[in-house]
Amino acid sequence: MDIFNRTKNNRNDFQDHAISLFKTQANEVELYKQFIENLNIDPNKVSKLNEIPFLPVEFFKSHSIYRGANKPEILFKSSSTTGTGQSTHAVADLKLYEQSFINAFRHFYGDPADFCFLFLLPSYLEREGSSLIYMAESMIQMSRYSESGFYLNNIDDLHKQLIVNEQNSIPTILMGVSFALLDFAEQFSMQLKSTIVMETGGMKGRRAEVPREELHTILCKSLGVSHIHSEYGMTELLSQAYSKGNGVFETPPWMQVSLYDPYNPLKPSENNTGGVNIIDLANQFSCAFIQTNDIGKKNGANSFEILGRFDYSDVRGCNLLVY
Repeated sequence: MDIFNRTKNNRNDFQDHAISLFKTQANEVELYKQFIENLNIDPNKVSKLNEIPFLPVEFFKSHSIYRGANKPEILFKSSSTTGTGQSTHAVADLKLYEQSFINAFRHFYGDPADFCFLFLLPSYLEREGSSLIYMAESMIQMSRYSESGFYLNNIDDLHKQLIVNEQNSIPTILMGVSFALLDFAEQFSMQLKSTIVMETGGMKGRRAEVPREELHTILCKSLGVSHIHSEYGMTELLSQAYSKGNGVFETPPWMQVSLYDPYNPLKPSENNTGGVNIIDLANQFSCAFIQTNDIGKKNGANSFEILGRFDYSDVRGCNLLVY
């Protein structure tokens, strides 16, 4: 796939790719086709990004969203902390996912081989079919540092490894779910100079919810870093956005975020806050146009913040149209 090169810093190129992919998926992804038909939209008349309808992310919990004659190579599954069921993302080609997360990491940080990856992801390791675990395992394999690995319930070893890495000035990424990083920071105080601390979210059901700003303040103070990085991804996407601090995310060139009106999900937001729509051109064989339940703020063409999530009872409109 050439989307990872051809869309770089080229808005027109991105739009051409997106419109072409939309027309293909509007005809070949059965659920998306029904959804568009119920909206009385003619795919052949769609010529601009803001005319593309976004499929509510909830449909990944109840329907197969897939195109192609071949069986999917893997089924990625989400957690179900909200009690509303698991999302399933049928992935036709794992190489496409690998290209996406490797190119995104390179875009923001450089070659994965140059980093030692220390993963604190207990809630993901406890279940099968996690796209994040697949990415983490791949990064471990790509790293030139044999110390890269997972730390499930042994944070003492993690602490010792961080000390060794710091002593040897090894470029390190400590990546973990929020509650696990917070547990670690409450037990150990460090001054990390060669380590990037990156959280992936994930507090629900483990301990009291901590606002992102407060979480980052605690982690910065305890671990001796000036900023906490963040990764924004989900089972239904094959791409990730990254934040290098202050909760401001940037998308890779083949991924784009826009906002919708919370009171009418079919309309764009009239200001710089609203529900988050995502175009992920790596979603070649499912649906590249996803309406999430996240509330966001746009800071620029490729920059956004996540302010929170809609309660399911507050989401209106599109998700009933296909029935």
